[in-house]
Order: sequence, then structure tokens, then C-alpha cells
Amino acid sequence: MDIIQTIVIAIVEGLTEFLPVSSTGHMIITQGLLGVKSTEFVKLFTICIQFGAILSVLVLYWKRFFQTISFYYKLFVAFIPAAIIGFLLGDFIDSLLENVWVVAIMLVLGGVFMLFCDKLFNKPEQDQNITYKKALKIGLFQCIAMIPGVSRSMATIVGGMSQKLTRKTAAEFSFFLAVPTMLAASGYKLLKTLTSDTGVELLKNNLNELIIGNVVAFVVALLAIKFFINFLTKYGFKAFGYYRIVAGVAIILLMLFGFDMSI
Repeated sequence: MDIIQTIVIAIVEGLTEFLPVSSTGHMIITQGLLGVKSTEFVKLFTICIQFGAILSVLVLYWKRFFQTISFYYKLFVAFIPAAIIGFLLGDFIDSLLENVWVVAIMLVLGGVFMLFCDKLFNKPEQDQNITYKKALKIGLFQCIAMIPGVSRSMATIVGGMSQKLTRKTAAEFSFFLAVPTMLAASGYKLLKTLTSDTGVELLKNNLNELIIGNVVAFVVALLAIKFFINFLTKYGFKAFGYYRIVAGVAIILLMLFGFDMSI
């Protein structure tokens, strides 16, 4: 990857990580459009720049992280399902990450679902306390997002709304849950790279790209989170649903007409 490709992919990550449109799916599509092949470093890069997005949550909500110990226990309970599924099915999930067809189809299906999810799930109770049981159920919803194109943000927010949380409360818990989830994914990928035969050399040769990618993802994610919370609270999911459908159909048509988006 050159510097321009690095910045573009990082912008896409920062914009989409916390929106219900699938950041992984958009980075895969962006790779295809830019002609970036899925090398070992590119796979590492697209996961590790999530660290920059994580920092944006910590900066924006740093006061909220100084809570009772039960807050961290609930995050851990919500994190467990994805950790188990990711460990057991890691290779299969990696294979899906290289399939643009999967991304495009899931963008469309997820978009159709989002046109109706407000009517189905936007029925909040007055009590907005997140219990351990609710946290676990939200964590189970997060597992669905391991299919590229689904969106971790969408899955966890809908999971929260299914537990009678408001859109805002569900979205904020989704952001908090992103911290251990993405930190674990980035750390695991980095550890695998460092313990491989060429891992240290790979990092040394591409350290600038990793630093630039994380800085760009951090700055863009800061802006995206503020926008998303306000927009979601006022308007709900429909606009994102229409966007997903249009984006997914456009990608499908491009591939049907012979545009090479393989990575």
C-alpha cells in the first residue's frame, strides 16, 4: 500500500466503525476499488487500525469508564461470546473476509432489516439499567457481526434495543463493548504476526503506515461518533438502511458487469 491508499482505508475505518454500515465490509470494498491485494500486512493493517478507533471512544467517554466494578464485569460478560466464537472459528471468519460477494449481499440484507428494526425493537422501558443478562444477550448479538457486511455496531445496538434500551443507551453500550472486542482482535492479530517467522520484519518495514492509519482512524472516528449519536437519536436507522441497500446493490452490479474487486 502507498500512503494515499493507507489514508483512504483509515478514513473509511474511522467513518464506519461505529456506524451501522459495516466497517470491515467497507474496508474490503475499498481495497477492491483501490486494487489493494490482501497481503499479510494489509490483513494486519485493517485490524490494527481499529486501535485508533478504540482510542476515540476512550477520549470521548473517559469519564464514563470510571464507574463501579460491575460496569467492567458486564462488558466482560458481553465480550465472552464473541471471544469464544472468534477463537473457535477464526480461520473460517478470515476466509469470509476475502469474499466481496458476502459483504455486498449482507449489506443489502442488513439494509432491508434496518428499514423495519425501529418498528420492531424501538420500545424502550423506563428502567435503562443494563443487567448481566442483558449484557450477555447483547454479546450474543455481537457474534452475528462476524459475518462481513453485517456491522458490529448494528448488531449490538439492535441487541440492546431488543432488551428495551433506548437507541442512545444501546449505542453507547455498543461503543463501550467495542473497546475490549476490538482491542482483543487487534492484540491477537498483532501477537500472531510477531510470533511468525517474518512478523517482526513485516512490522518494521511498515511501521509508518500503521502509525498514520491509526492516527487518521482516531481523528475521523471522533467526528463520526458525535454525528452518529445525534443522528440515531433523532432519526433512527432508516437512512443507514437505504444507504446499505444502495451500496450493496452497486457493488453487486459492478461485479456482475465484470469489475474486478477481488482482494
